Amino acid sequence: MYRELANLIMYGKLREDPTLMELSGIIRRVSEKQDDAQTESAVRDIYSQVYRILKTATRYGFDDNLWHCYIAYLLASDENPFSVVCEKVGVDHAREDQASVNEIVKHDMDCLFRLFHYDFTEVEQALSINCFSLLTHYRSIAKDENTYNKSVSEKVKELAGELAGTTDGYGFFVIVTDFYKKYGVGKFGLNKAFRLKDAQAADGAMSSESMPCNGMPFEAELVPITHTSDVSLSHLVGYEIQKQQLIDNTEAFVEGRRANNCLLFGDSGTGKSTCMKAILNRYYDRGLRMIEIYKHQFHQLSNIIGQIKNRNYKFIIYMDDLSFEEFEIEYKYLKAVIEGGLEVKPDNVLIYATSNRRHLIRETWSDRSDMSSDELHRSDTMQEKLSLVARFGVSINFSRPSKKEFEEIVLGLAAQNADLTLSKEEILQKANAWSVRNGGYSGRVAEQFITHLKGQNSYV
Repeated sequence: MYRELANLIMYGKLREDPTLMELSGIIRRVSEKQDDAQTESAVRDIYSQVYRILKTATRYGFDDNLWHCYIAYLLASDENPFSVVCEKVGVDHAREDQASVNEIVKHDMDCLFRLFHYDFTEVEQALSINCFSLLTHYRSIAKDENTYNKSVSEKVKELAGELAGTTDGYGFFVIVTDFYKKYGVGKFGLNKAFRLKDAQAADGAMSSESMPCNGMPFEAELVPITHTSDVSLSHLVGYEIQKQQLIDNTEAFVEGRRANNCLLFGDSGTGKSTCMKAILNRYYDRGLRMIEIYKHQFHQLSNIIGQIKNRNYKFIIYMDDLSFEEFEIEYKYLKAVIEGGLEVKPDNVLIYATSNRRHLIRETWSDRSDMSSDELHRSDTMQEKLSLVARFGVSINFSRPSKKEFEEIVLGLAAQNADLTLSKEEILQKANAWSVRNGGYSGRVAEQFITHLKGQNSYV
């Protein structure tokens, strides 16, 4: 194992993986004669690394051969010059300009093939253990999908299964490069949604691309959102025109045609955020990824775009429940990024936002009519506030439903729960009473009502 890791070139970062490094060192020591004390130490050290593998398997829902899954996970996660380019253009074996890098990677794949199929029998016999035999025939306890990262699990298990059928390093090379072309590599290839994590710089120094939020230095990091809703647009009853507008714009974006930034505005509880989750699920398999960001992080927008602009995905930067008070100036960062700054927004990035306010920035009557204001050019101030929403090329209104529309939503949601035993008349009677007590007519109130019925044993 030590030799295989030492000989890696393009995939040399795998030598930094603590589990592989620790295991290779332990196995190297075990290959030499050891006294009883050293043997006990080696067993403890190996069990520590087995625990790490089990911990990773639990996090991502791996099963069967956990060693194969672990190596496949490392390969799927390794962002190196070859894998990142491969996700964009694939590998053409006939092109002479790719011959040199292909030979380097094929050399690495020979090493990784041997690592993937490493035989732990000799180590187990020397230490009188069987933990690796258990790892390679592992049966995990059934888990709810919400307890692990299903997106990563499915891809890695698929890759591990295909790699297990290879007979040499070249087979490894073909399967891995095909995987990169199909799914991509690293966190953007394995996950569908991300959020911005503000992490204090390790050395305490101010990052050149960061700004302090409260006097402390921060640098941006995009981290995966491991559990996302599996909602689809069909789950949102009504609003067919609005949903189609959103589909049309996103479809153009995913297909590489021109598309606009999009603002979903209107009353609360009308399904704006649900639409965003559903759009991600609808187009995820076609390369759409979503990054959720909050307004206190807007100063990091240029940083985020710098990280994603050269990747082979379409990114929606998503801002939920967006609005600004008069004293908040974060919207200026957003305006500059959307349109107006010197740096052109890349073609693989759009900004989608939801808001309860049509114009995003709080506006008062005094902005229009206060003659005692010290502001000499009130119209300029008005334009400054209204210019942000103008930078969203598509604005979609989600208004509060009427009573009739509310009842249609309730019945539509009830139809999605076929086990409900109440009659249509009973459902509507209870729904209207519920709406009076719980905030009026909206899709959210309708969904909460159906949830209430499900909790009250209104089933067969």
